[in-house]
Amino acid sequence: MFDVLVIGGGVIGGTILRELTKYKLSICLLEKENDVCMGQSKANSGIVHAGFDAVPNTLKAKFNVIGNKMMKGYTKELGVKYKNNGALVVAFSQEELAVLEKLKARGKANGVNGLEIISASKLKRLEPNVSNQAVGALYAKTSGIVCPYELTIASIGNAMDNGATLITDFEVADIVKRENKFIVKSAFGKEIEGKIIINCAGLGSGKIASLVGDSDIEVKARKGEYILIDRESGGFISHTLFFVPTKAGKGILATQTVDSNLLFGPTAEETEKEDIDTSAKGMSFVIEKVNTILEKPPLFNTITSFAGARAFSNRNDFIIEESKNTKGVIHCAGIESPGLTSAPAIAKFVVEELVSKQTELVKNKKFNGKRESESCFKNLSIKKKNKIIKKDSSYGKIVCRCEQITEGEILHAIRTNPPAKNIDAIKRRTRSGMGRCQGGFCQPYIADLIAKEQNIALTEVTKKGKGSEILLKVTK
Repeated sequence: MFDVLVIGGGVIGGTILRELTKYKLSICLLEKENDVCMGQSKANSGIVHAGFDAVPNTLKAKFNVIGNKMMKGYTKELGVKYKNNGALVVAFSQEELAVLEKLKARGKANGVNGLEIISASKLKRLEPNVSNQAVGALYAKTSGIVCPYELTIASIGNAMDNGATLITDFEVADIVKRENKFIVKSAFGKEIEGKIIINCAGLGSGKIASLVGDSDIEVKARKGEYILIDRESGGFISHTLFFVPTKAGKGILATQTVDSNLLFGPTAEETEKEDIDTSAKGMSFVIEKVNTILEKPPLFNTITSFAGARAFSNRNDFIIEESKNTKGVIHCAGIESPGLTSAPAIAKFVVEELVSKQTELVKNKKFNGKRESESCFKNLSIKKKNKIIKKDSSYGKIVCRCEQITEGEILHAIRTNPPAKNIDAIKRRTRSGMGRCQGGFCQPYIADLIAKEQNIALTEVTKKGKGSEILLKVTK
């Protein structure tokens, strides 16, 4: 039996899991997919928001600002790439400039530093390729960018290195409370026992809440479609560019990623289910908006498009609270934007303020919060590369030509917590297959490495879990 069961392996569940390992507790993370970061965290814009958009005195405002201040140190400790690139909310009329003044005042009320309304000429100096129709912008210097799945994987991996247990392919179907413990049952009949449950199930958090009697937590899905541009055009912009927000949300953005791609999107379409299919309508909308905010954007260098479904609640704010009906359950539901930014702050609050009410927290003196950087081998100097190759020749063999990823890096991903079990899991950890050819060259070789490392047949290797097998049968 575990002291704490965390349900959901996204960025919120991952950061909470890591925070829990700072104390002497037995902890287990339950994830319904066969890898972590398979839900809304993997299809996230990766923006570390400054905090001017959230309504003052909401949980979004509180944790956004705290999380923004924590992110640089948090990512450094975990060896995760982070860049303080700043954000610009671009106005196209005098009416929108007036909205920027309100956003600046809101940001000041939230505790955001360094906000500035800038002229069209200064905007052009900062971003030469911004639209000529822009009349000014709100400049948020504390905004940044981070890789969402790298942050999630590193948090969970560090937690596992500090003693946490990860169980994948565990979709929670029922929760039964007996005396001072919970019995959590999977859809396939497996059972796990725990004293405390933390619900971080993303789009499934409403369902988990209903299993413990909290039917008032309503969580719906909103689909967002994106376009990804090749690294060749990564220098076209350097800041994150937003339109002036409306009642529907922040809208389409254009940003550089920490891996030097460009990312355009997302749309915001409410759906009845988890819909992650791209559409002609969605792509057309993104293209239209990008052509509005930028002069001649490099859409010719598009390498892929994708969609993600993100959760939002009927309360228009984060739901972070103890269960009203079942003692020992904590809900983290409806964590939409700025959830990624807020994650480290949410984790600290949940553990120190909510878990502490349920059990005694004793510091784990053996906790080691540092994790080796997963920075690509290609970024090292020739001297450092040769030193590593001398120790391990697998680092001298390029597998992914587009991203220059070595066999050594792929093997490291398979062998390191949380271990990569399929093609997409390798992709998220190493960027193999994220380049221009989208895995056309390296996928067969990676599949062979997975088969050999896991001692399974090639026909058992999958793209993203059961039902996505790469090969059907051996022909010769």
